[in-house]
Amino acid sequence: MAHAELATEQTLLREIGRTERNRRQIRGWLAVVLFALFALVLVGGGTRLTESGLSITEWKPIHGVIPPLSAQEWEEEFQLYQRIPQYEQLNKGMTVEEFKTIFWWEWAHRVLARAIGVIFALPLLFFWITGRIERRLRLPLLGILSLGAFQGFIGWWMVSSGLVERTEVSQYRLATHLVIACLIFAACMWILRGLCPHSDDAAPTKRSRMTAGIIAAMSLFQIYLGALVAGLDAGFTYNTWPLMDGAIVPEGLFVQQPAWINLFENPKTVQFLHRAGAYLLFALALIHMIVSLRAAPETTHARRSVVLFALVTIQAVVGITTLVLQVPIGWAVLHQAGALAVLGFAIAHWRGFVGEYPKSTAIEVRD
Repeated sequence: MAHAELATEQTLLREIGRTERNRRQIRGWLAVVLFALFALVLVGGGTRLTESGLSITEWKPIHGVIPPLSAQEWEEEFQLYQRIPQYEQLNKGMTVEEFKTIFWWEWAHRVLARAIGVIFALPLLFFWITGRIERRLRLPLLGILSLGAFQGFIGWWMVSSGLVERTEVSQYRLATHLVIACLIFAACMWILRGLCPHSDDAAPTKRSRMTAGIIAAMSLFQIYLGALVAGLDAGFTYNTWPLMDGAIVPEGLFVQQPAWINLFENPKTVQFLHRAGAYLLFALALIHMIVSLRAAPETTHARRSVVLFALVTIQAVVGITTLVLQVPIGWAVLHQAGALAVLGFAIAHWRGFVGEYPKSTAIEVRD
């Protein structure tokens, strides 16, 4: 009997060890995916800021990986660009060499997006076939893969909005494209964090988990508002702080009719909402930190709330600097990087209240 119990314990220990090993491998894979997604969003931001997103006027998911390789091919690609309104109205007279600069930005963005598809899909297939993925994670990971494939279509849908009548892409489609990218980023972070060991610290208050979730949602909403600001070039106007057009709450926020259209198409209103959202996010992070430190200062939850507030504060400073300096590319990309850092940590912080995924063995080894 004792021998049978010992054998059972050894089997359980091996199962637990294998589960931990599999989780480490999947965490490493998801960390690489997160890094690649982070880079992709920053390259996408640079592409937008340099007005390069319309330089490739055709969607070639496979052949598009190969750039022009000869002078003739470059000339053919340039001629395609010359047919769209952006060239006629903004870049008429551009040389082929100048065209190459904006082409490489968009090409890098598209190739990196395709590379992420490979980085995600092939390891997922390997982990699945070899039985390393726990059953509860299969549908979520397939969902992320499907959302990534859909994002490719959304990217072209966005680009196509600027090829006929406009000189730039629709702010609605730009915001949709960025939000989906951030949802993929957040989902990967949520799963990765759930596969990490967690402390047994109790939440500082009963509402801490809900507040952490609200902060994460607000972080994503701020990114959405930031995309509208970028799509309308609203950051290039009203470059003062804390006043905007000479007031805390400027006039002319709802001059367009119907009134709701100002929330999406009035640059002044959109920038004001982005500012107001930043103030609200800052206040929520501050209150969350104070409550956590007072209720349970020694917990990992409270320490994370301090880091989260610090990240939100740094992001606010970077955002104000970007605005006052009239959106230089370097500061604007840094601001976008900060937004992802805040979102990623907010998701990880929220997941910390939920805890680690239960081990698949779910059986305790008795002494």
